Amino acid sequence: MRNKREIAIMSKAFRVIIILCLLIKSSTAMAQLFEPADKKATAETRQLFYSMQRLVNAGVIFGHHDDLAYGVGWRAEPGRSDVKSVTGSYPALYGWDLARIEHDSIHDINGIPFKQQKQFVKDVYARGGINTFCWHMDSPTNGKTAWDTTQHTVKDLITGGAFHDVYVAYLDRAANYLADIKGPEGEAIPILFRPFHELTGNWFWWCKNTSTPDEFKALWCFTIDYLRDKKKLHNLLIVYSAADFESEDEFLERYPGDAYADFIGFDNYCTSSVDRFQTKLDKRLTIVDAIAAKHHKISCLPETGYEGIPMADWWTKVLLQTLAKHRVSYVMAWRNGNEHHYYVPYPGQTSADDFIEFYNSPQTIFQNRITPLGIYGKPNWETR
Repeated sequence: MRNKREIAIMSKAFRVIIILCLLIKSSTAMAQLFEPADKKATAETRQLFYSMQRLVNAGVIFGHHDDLAYGVGWRAEPGRSDVKSVTGSYPALYGWDLARIEHDSIHDINGIPFKQQKQFVKDVYARGGINTFCWHMDSPTNGKTAWDTTQHTVKDLITGGAFHDVYVAYLDRAANYLADIKGPEGEAIPILFRPFHELTGNWFWWCKNTSTPDEFKALWCFTIDYLRDKKKLHNLLIVYSAADFESEDEFLERYPGDAYADFIGFDNYCTSSVDRFQTKLDKRLTIVDAIAAKHHKISCLPETGYEGIPMADWWTKVLLQTLAKHRVSYVMAWRNGNEHHYYVPYPGQTSADDFIEFYNSPQTIFQNRITPLGIYGKPNWETR
């Protein structure tokens, strides 16, 4: 009789085979896949975009912000990850932050040395994982944090604005950093770039309470055009990530157009009412599903989580139960900052057993299931 470990290994192998079969089947229907918004996207970036479209039919890709850098009770320990400590596998998608690169800082906003962050991105790519960046950029108008909403910053940053040149200098520093992140053959590593996230909220200097829709769209379009055309970054897949919205019109009010986005989604956190979170998440995913289909974009949930995860079965009974009803490419849980501020479990945490069940579901994709797929159109370096 086989033991539980053998059965678990066989089960995981079977699920990988199923995913491979789905990819092979969908590869015969390339005409149904849509192209990246950047017509000059690199070969690896295109292949990643195609792979993520195919994988929508196989399950939701799971990610975690700053996963490799620190966790609950530890920091800068090589090979460590709270996700891996619980499940045995790393996440398939890894979130990072460009914040502080605008000042040529040595460390990012969460204290990760940019030199180390860059190596993490390379390691993720080598094992066939996916990297995504947000940017809690300090305000170019006064140097205050991203959370400073005391003035109408956006209008001062667009072409002709009083601080446009300062903003361009910020973009140059970020672009130079991103351009230096190369794969083993000198290729630009594909990145899901998520600028101005939670733009429909009211807590960042780029949110709806500090700019008109036209001002915001002008800033977005200038930013993407500058990175693509001036800085020649053709390895970026652009993520349009909203916050609160209740209708398709509200979601699209600040949307810059199909030439400036590849993924569309929103950030949605669980707080005091789990039922309210699940209801809102379901409603908003339904809206985004429809928009994604119309505009040929990929739906995603770029940030979510339940701080401290006090509910033992939250992963399977709330999050997965809702995601399974929709065509969501990926979901990313926020960071594990400390013992009071964390969004994935660590060993022994209340929801750890349920997280293992979430991981074992055929509806989720972690690193161990995505590595064999060669999502960049070639074998992963770690498996060569």
